[in-house]
Amino acid sequence: MSNLYVEVDDDALSEAAEILGTKTKKDTVNAALLEVAKRRRRLKALDELAAKGERGDFDVLLDNENCRR
Repeated sequence: MSNLYVEVDDDALSEAAEILGTKTKKDTVNAALLEVAKRRRRLKALDELAAKGERGDFDVLLDNENCRR
């Protein structure tokens, strides 16, 4: 874990703490950083899923004969 001393916007920090449900400044900053990283991973996964759809990788699901009953 790194020690980092920065000035932060108190209003933004307070709002982030409310949204994230955190109690301390440290927890708020760490949760916000983690949320940004998770968001990026989700967006990447969504892009990959969309690309598979564009390639037709899921077309087999449209064929009713391939559906389980």
